[in-house]
Amino acid sequence: MPTVLIRDERPTEHEAVVGVIAAAFTAEPEVAGLWEALREVPGTVSLVAEVAGVPVGHVGLSIGWVDAIDRLVSVLILSPLSVHPDHQRRGIGRSLVATALARADELGAPALFLEGDPAYYSRLGFQPGRSHGFTPPSVRIPGPGFQVMLLTGYEPAITGALVYPDVFWRHDAVGLRGAELERFSTAHDLRPVTS
Repeated sequence: MPTVLIRDERPTEHEAVVGVIAAAFTAEPEVAGLWEALREVPGTVSLVAEVAGVPVGHVGLSIGWVDAIDRLVSVLILSPLSVHPDHQRRGIGRSLVATALARADELGAPALFLEGDPAYYSRLGFQPGRSHGFTPPSVRIPGPGFQVMLLTGYEPAITGALVYPDVFWRHDAVGLRGAELERFSTAHDLRPVTS
């Protein structure tokens, strides 16, 4: 297997990175547009996985906040995570997430949040956000998909609602809608509570 190098995105690689995201999210073309907007937000981190000098994977980290009781706390959000279909199932996503976690910790973030497949991300150490007193920024984020990794800077007083930056809302990229939400809820037996 070729060597995979995880590193910061270079300024000349914007098009290649957007191409990787678009290829990984063919069923959700809006994800590439979301990343193009997120990358312009100050404090955003863009990491690529390179094989033979070519980007084949990408992960983004953007700033969000936890609305804790005593203060607004800056945290990081992992989104999107993309691996080109020709390079999937080789551990590249796992390596990108590990590097993103290390970078988030280096940056002093107390927690790293994401919306994603609990079966995949729980294997990487992520836990349901609600189990640590966090609430998602939208009711359309199913509980199992709202996940967090607590980092070195975490303190027990940091609990509350996660607040996404405006870019996520402008791109309607928060949670699931319609059939997607129904499929996820059915697959994870998330029936509405009735009295």
